[in-house]
Amino acid sequence: MTMTLIRFAAIALGGLILTACATAASESAPAPETPEWRLVIHGGAGVILRSQMTAEADAEYRAALHAALDAGSDILRAGGSALDAVEATVLVMEDDPLFNAGKGAVFTAAGTHELDASIMDGRSRDAGAVAGVTRVKNPIRAARAVMEQSEHVMFAGTGADAFAEAQGLELVDNTYFNTDRRREALERVLEQRTRSDADRHGTVGAVAIDRDGNIAAATTTGGMTAKAAGRIGDTPLIGAATYAENGVCAVSATGHGEYFIRVGVAKTICDRVKFAGEDITTAAEVALAEVAALGGDGGVIVIGGDGAYSFVFNSEGMYRGVSSPAGASVAIYRDE
Repeated sequence: MTMTLIRFAAIALGGLILTACATAASESAPAPETPEWRLVIHGGAGVILRSQMTAEADAEYRAALHAALDAGSDILRAGGSALDAVEATVLVMEDDPLFNAGKGAVFTAAGTHELDASIMDGRSRDAGAVAGVTRVKNPIRAARAVMEQSEHVMFAGTGADAFAEAQGLELVDNTYFNTDRRREALERVLEQRTRSDADRHGTVGAVAIDRDGNIAAATTTGGMTAKAAGRIGDTPLIGAATYAENGVCAVSATGHGEYFIRVGVAKTICDRVKFAGEDITTAAEVALAEVAALGGDGGVIVIGGDGAYSFVFNSEGMYRGVSSPAGASVAIYRDE
């Protein structure tokens, strides 16, 4: 693991003053001698410290990460596609209230939920996304339906909900996404007029390479605690939080979305690999350095077209994991 010092300036967002200072961490592994399947996941980045985590919570998060890895790994192990694997993986996290996606989505300032998701197939660079859905139980399913069942790349708001309904996807009342933990976070932010780092993060995602060398990426989120109605972050934007191109790389990002949008983090990483010949870790570090220079923080997971993988984040921690035929491992803190 290598560490690079990156300083953040104080930033103002909608009257909420946020300050961060952290180091960037990189973890990577070279490509195997022969292509093999691999799955890499994240469950959000932010201020995640051992001192603030109980033993019970630590165990719950690790078990949840392993469950997500198991879902995607089962598909890849059986010779399934990277696309199916990343969808199955994030579905598990959408259904787990520990994560800010699906059931555990944060509240908007109005006390409702607006969810975003995107998915991309590296074989064809087909992509699909939904933004601001309020009734779709699993937004990643809606994103894939947009990719495969429409001529478009993104649907938003009521149009996205209606499209999902027309495709026969499961719909729920918006209150399905409610959890006491997220309600308490909303009340605190509205009262204190200050967002913690955790209030701005929580996106989940997966990238994978299958036995045929095809790669894919998926990202899904509930957004930012107490966000204004209609606010859309980087998660549903192809090239910002999600990107995949066979032979190059697949990326899923998590962090302060406004900054990831401005840098176009996912596409920037893949373009640096494709056109500048950089390795995936170097490309990711450069992209996140741009995010930091603007005042943002977060992290990315990357798989190269050759099977190499990397975690890079400039926050105090990132829920993360990797699985391959050699086994699976998960981590939470920066020093793991």
